[in-house]
Amino acid sequence: MASESMAAATASPAPGGGDEADEPSYIDYETFLAPDFTPASFANALVLATNNPNDSPLDLSTPLSRVLFDAQELDSHIDLLTTRSAVPLLQHTQTQTRASKHIVAELDSQIRSLNDSYKQLEREVVDKHAEADEVRQVALRLWETLRLGRSAGRCLQLGRQLEVQHAEIGGPGAKEDHGALLRCSYTILSLREVLESRAQGEEGYGLNRVDAVRSLQDNVIVPIERSVRETAERFVREFSTPTSMTFSQGEEARAKMESALATLYLLSPTLSVKPDRWTPRLLLPSLETYIRSALQTSITSLSRSLGQLPSLDRALADVTAKCQNIVSLELILESIKPPLHPLLPASVTQKQTSLIQPLLAHLETGSLASYFWRTVAGSLATRVQDIVGRGGVVARTLRANKSNVGHAIRHAVIKGCQPPSALLGGKAKAKAKAKTADANWDREVAVMVGSVVNNLGR
Repeated sequence: MASESMAAATASPAPGGGDEADEPSYIDYETFLAPDFTPASFANALVLATNNPNDSPLDLSTPLSRVLFDAQELDSHIDLLTTRSAVPLLQHTQTQTRASKHIVAELDSQIRSLNDSYKQLEREVVDKHAEADEVRQVALRLWETLRLGRSAGRCLQLGRQLEVQHAEIGGPGAKEDHGALLRCSYTILSLREVLESRAQGEEGYGLNRVDAVRSLQDNVIVPIERSVRETAERFVREFSTPTSMTFSQGEEARAKMESALATLYLLSPTLSVKPDRWTPRLLLPSLETYIRSALQTSITSLSRSLGQLPSLDRALADVTAKCQNIVSLELILESIKPPLHPLLPASVTQKQTSLIQPLLAHLETGSLASYFWRTVAGSLATRVQDIVGRGGVVARTLRANKSNVGHAIRHAVIKGCQPPSALLGGKAKAKAKAKTADANWDREVAVMVGSVVNNLGR
């Protein structure tokens, strides 16, 4: 097969045109020009064609001579072609050279013109753009500084205003202006609106990096906000409506309580709280603490008096007063519409008609008076069972006076559910009277009387 391929290679025509195309050539041009030609495969075929694969060592002189002969044949053919076509080749080369020189000459002028245009463009656009960008950066920084300055100035102005308003509140030793609590609250909310908006583009962005603003927060805003909150909580804690209170004193107590309640409502945190889930987190605990304190005092007093019946009337009077305080608190809460909160959507405050709603929902009750008596009754039942379980003179005395004790408790419940007249005036008085007439406290009376009488036995 190797001899046949060699014979075919000998008969292959030489590439080129003219007379050379008719001359036979020893070189197999189709083999060398094939796309899949590889020198290694061609050399391996030559070695196998001239040797027995089982011979050792192989004779490489014959394939080497073949390759050298092919190279010599190619060299001779190239020399023959260049010799015969020298003049056309030189003419072609000369033509290409002249064309190249003409192109280069034309391009040189175009390149010079392009370079000049670029330099002019660089002077008029690039350099000026760099200058303009530098000016833009300066303008942006100046604008940022101006914005921070304005925001910081507003905060400092509000801080000074807050100091003046806080001084107007007064103190326990001086006349207190409870209306200043609300003024302080709205100023604090204005400061929160600026300082808590830290997203880029908002008014408070970057203010946390200003030393004056940080100092304002640490030395003015935080202490005054704490003082305002504690003052409002103290007003709630000290709220009382004694029977000797005059109408003017009642109006003053109502106004003071309204200011305290609105303050705690407004100062309740809003940051990181979804509006639909927001609740007055300062107001509700303060009110709940007030009610729990009244309940604890009442339960302790009544539990002690059940073992000492002569003190029962005084204990019931104290409990009645505590319940009237809670009824007064409920009356005031019902008359207060939630104030518009600057940091909350209007829909949050508009869905509640009064401040009593969130408290009743928090305590899971329909009335504060009912909640008071039912809670007291639940604790008294355990106390009476303990007294009866011990027996002795105390249990016998309590059983003997069962009817009188029940009557006294009934009277205390009914009286405790009546709102004090000092807090009623005008439309509020008429509304409260109508509510009292419609109210039915039989269940509370039955629960309270039953917690004592029903556990005494026969």
